[in-house]
Amino acid sequence: MSTSHELLWSIGELAERAGATVKTVRFYSDQGLLPEAARSSGGHRRYGPQALERLRLIRSLRTLDLPLPEIGRILEDEDAAGPALETAVDSRLRELGSELKALRWREAALQLVRDCPPAQRAGRLRLLGTLNTPPSTAPLARFWRTWLPPRMPRRATAAFLEVAVPQPPDEPHPSQALAFAQLHAMTTAPCPGSRQPQPEVHRVAGADGAALLYAGLLEAFELAAPHLRRARDPYPGEALDAYVAAYASAYRTRDTPDFRRLLDTHLSTDPRLDRYWELTAAVLTPPGSSPQPTPGSADDWLRAALQQDNAAAA
Repeated sequence: MSTSHELLWSIGELAERAGATVKTVRFYSDQGLLPEAARSSGGHRRYGPQALERLRLIRSLRTLDLPLPEIGRILEDEDAAGPALETAVDSRLRELGSELKALRWREAALQLVRDCPPAQRAGRLRLLGTLNTPPSTAPLARFWRTWLPPRMPRRATAAFLEVAVPQPPDEPHPSQALAFAQLHAMTTAPCPGSRQPQPEVHRVAGADGAALLYAGLLEAFELAAPHLRRARDPYPGEALDAYVAAYASAYRTRDTPDFRRLLDTHLSTDPRLDRYWELTAAVLTPPGSSPQPTPGSADDWLRAALQQDNAAAA
């Protein structure tokens, strides 16, 4: 289809009409984003009115920081505001979300270094320097996989990791960033032995029993969480019954007064991860807010309820 000479512009004329530079027009033409309508007898490029609209669209898309390949796909779409544009915008929004989260973590880290006493800055820099921005939860997940019983079913492990591994907040307060850095340092430090010390019930339960144990514990923790949020004192009830039932299934026995006394004795000698849960609560709780329940704080509440129940039975 031919275009009349009156409707064709030189590269300079097109640039002037679009408020762009000749270099910009030439670049987009060379990238195949801005096709020429014709060439002059001297071999110079000529563009029609459609090129002006396309150039304006390209520049608008570039202001959104969309990459050239994405812009090419949008221009190839029959509808410039169709699926290709929606996909490109969604992708860029996800990227920007990650970039903003990384910037907020860097800001929190800088504030931590600025606000600490000068004598502590070198140590704090070393601590924060081990974190990516935004930080990864993979080291925490690895820590728990060494703690949980070997060969525990994948689904049961994933369910526990979902509640045991705190997600880094998108907009961390410096205190939350510091707690996560300390949590990272704790979980990546080498163990004194070949493996983390574990509760005795792990040995007794085995892989299948452990799956039942942790499923039951998660149920008990969920039942205890509302009491923790309301700062209620520990007391026997549905949450404690679920807690004891989880251990009874692992030990392949029944929930009896004798078992409850025996369980209290076992739990009092088990290795503890108090520091992990303290730091987890600090990561999850913005300053000035009530502490968020964690599996650790729920376990403490339930142990206290068990002791209270045993005392009442005695």
